[in-house]
Amino acid sequence: MNYPSEYQGLLEFLSSTSLSTAQSDIQQYLNEYWKNLKHGDYPRWQAALDETAMLLDDSQAGWQVNKDYLQLAVKGFPEQERLEASLRQLMPWRKGPLAIGPVDIDTEWRSDWKWQRLHPHLDWQGKTVLDIGAGNGYYGYRMLDAGARAVIGVDPTLLFIMQSQLMQICAGKPANWVLPMTLEQLPGTLTGFDLVLSLGVLYHRKDPVEHLQRLHHCLKPGGKMVVETFVIPPGIGDSIAVERYARMRNVYQVPSVSLLRSWMEQAGWRNIKMVDLCRTSVNEQRSTEWMRFESLSESLDKENHKMTVEGWPSPLRVICIGDKNDN
Repeated sequence: MNYPSEYQGLLEFLSSTSLSTAQSDIQQYLNEYWKNLKHGDYPRWQAALDETAMLLDDSQAGWQVNKDYLQLAVKGFPEQERLEASLRQLMPWRKGPLAIGPVDIDTEWRSDWKWQRLHPHLDWQGKTVLDIGAGNGYYGYRMLDAGARAVIGVDPTLLFIMQSQLMQICAGKPANWVLPMTLEQLPGTLTGFDLVLSLGVLYHRKDPVEHLQRLHHCLKPGGKMVVETFVIPPGIGDSIAVERYARMRNVYQVPSVSLLRSWMEQAGWRNIKMVDLCRTSVNEQRSTEWMRFESLSESLDKENHKMTVEGWPSPLRVICIGDKNDN
């Protein structure tokens, strides 16, 4: 076995559900991924995980959601300085906020704000969820807290995978796993989810309709899909094609709400509802001591925060929910 032991719980979960047809494919992928992994920072990140696990007593593992943040290792650690040193080896921390033992991690994103805009619009109870672009798995804990049965995330960024593993160790290995892959690498056999989420991913895809179709494929009949993405305000046209947007190089197209709806319908979504439309503020996404790179404020016009430095409208995000078309 080449993959980390935290994934054993995922494989056992798959074997006990209607997702069992994908178990062998997932296991093979994990073995190959870790067998062939070559990343210059991996030894340092793994050492941080090992140090944290050594500091943590099993009786201290656990998690809970407080009003504004996720608390992991609720009974704390006896050696706070060593713990904080290990956690800083895994910087930058982007999704949160969260606390691990006595250490508060002020993440780049106030992800709890997005969660508050999303969670009232869905029934999470007993649901098995696929989270595309899961990052460190923060939203998975919020979903479990809201009643979800299990959450499987995917994200291609190794640092976020390492963060998610450390969080799993500190949380007592709950049913919230993040796989080191993209949606396109997900085995076609992994279908039958109750809910599929794509938060902040669509604008990174060259073919948005194909991405939405893949989400559709992963659902069981009658399942629900969520997409959260950039849109342009009314009066500009159907879309803007950009080479750079808010200093991001990998944004290909920002649609109007009506064009986004058309894409979703082409991909098989039905009963589409826009449940939130919100401009991202510099208080929701910002640089912190745990994410020291430049953030949203440096990507906006200094005189007018409603425009990006390139002269485009600043990030306006929509949340849409739809049903899988069973026909």
